[in-house]
Amino acid sequence: MGKCSNCGEWNTLVEQLSETQLAGGGGRKLEAVTSTQITKQKTAARIPSGSAPMDEVLGGGFVAGSVSLLAGQPGIGKSTLLLQVAYAASKKVPVLYISGEESVQQVGLRATRLGAASETLELSSSNSADDIAATIAGGGYELVVVDSIQTISAAAVSSAAGSVSQITNSAHLLMQAAKRSNTALLLVGHVTKEGSIAGPKVLEHVVDVVLQLEGDRYGGFKVLRSVKNRFGSTNESAIYEMVESGLQPVENPSEALLAERQVSDGSVVLATLEGVRPLLVEVQALVNTTSYGYPKRAASGMDLNRLNLLVAMLERRTKLNLSDKDIYINIVGGLKITEPAADLAVCMAIASASKGMQLKKDAVVYGEVGLSGEVRRVPFAEKRLSEAKKMGFLGAIGPNSGQDKNDKFLLPVRDIRSALNQFLEKD
Repeated sequence: MGKCSNCGEWNTLVEQLSETQLAGGGGRKLEAVTSTQITKQKTAARIPSGSAPMDEVLGGGFVAGSVSLLAGQPGIGKSTLLLQVAYAASKKVPVLYISGEESVQQVGLRATRLGAASETLELSSSNSADDIAATIAGGGYELVVVDSIQTISAAAVSSAAGSVSQITNSAHLLMQAAKRSNTALLLVGHVTKEGSIAGPKVLEHVVDVVLQLEGDRYGGFKVLRSVKNRFGSTNESAIYEMVESGLQPVENPSEALLAERQVSDGSVVLATLEGVRPLLVEVQALVNTTSYGYPKRAASGMDLNRLNLLVAMLERRTKLNLSDKDIYINIVGGLKITEPAADLAVCMAIASASKGMQLKKDAVVYGEVGLSGEVRRVPFAEKRLSEAKKMGFLGAIGPNSGQDKNDKFLLPVRDIRSALNQFLEKD
């Protein structure tokens, strides 16, 4: 009713709860248990994904009754990875793979190409959230994969598939069915041009696990990381490489990233972390006198704003003159480095390329650099040093982490100026 019958005004009616409802007359008393009673109950075994690195990211596998969301750029390999996971899991538990984007024949052809065709893996194609929810509620499967949430729609909602209301209601419908039947549900989500998960933010809130598959869609490594995980840590990550048989985990990514490295000016090895996993990656810098009035700064694999900040700091705190230089930075392997521990490696690579100098010692570099030129400590220094030793490097250049003074492997530096003067030399 849009018009009030008493005053004649429009849109003045407001829905209110009655006193009985406010007093709790319409509800029932909740039953509570202590936290110790819950921990004493036997928990169900997790469902393995078939990929050891992915199990680490999930915290041990899929939890029965959980809802997980996997997002990534188009063509990054989401459907390929999930079809491999469904095939591996189908060897132990009943699995259903539902595609809203492809027909059963198309999914079957991809499964054959990936070597994932099996009598135990069941495939289906549907765009109806009601049909999928009824199938899940039937309880015939322990793991159900839905590819993707943006392509399905609920009959009770009149808007088109992919809209905010459809995604919200369809996700709630599938989640309730999964919780009632204790079925592990794995959804595929799309991303926006900026790389964030498309759709309403409530989609990330209602699910238990949010996984992000990142990397270069045309080559290089793909990184699977956990953005949200109610059943495990969000510090773990898995590194994959796309081959003809699908996405395969990379056992030693540091060795693969450094296999084709050529020691030259502008090349520095960074000891970084993917989650809590140490990783050695090459940072390349190219510095050239600009042909235009305004020098160009370009970065592949790191934030351009961070690069501009470091270049300004180098000009102010050292004797480097970079105001008329084009500067290009590349992180080898298609990886994206976001941690501040890459600052020192980037600065030394720029100085090395600018002066045509190389590191005096075969060493890895890490450390955060402040605007005053000081080199600051970074977390998990022990893991970085251990990975560098394992890969055969002779030392590590970084901040003093307070380790054993008898260990001569770490070459501590206090500021960027002393680091450049101490460890760079002409070819």
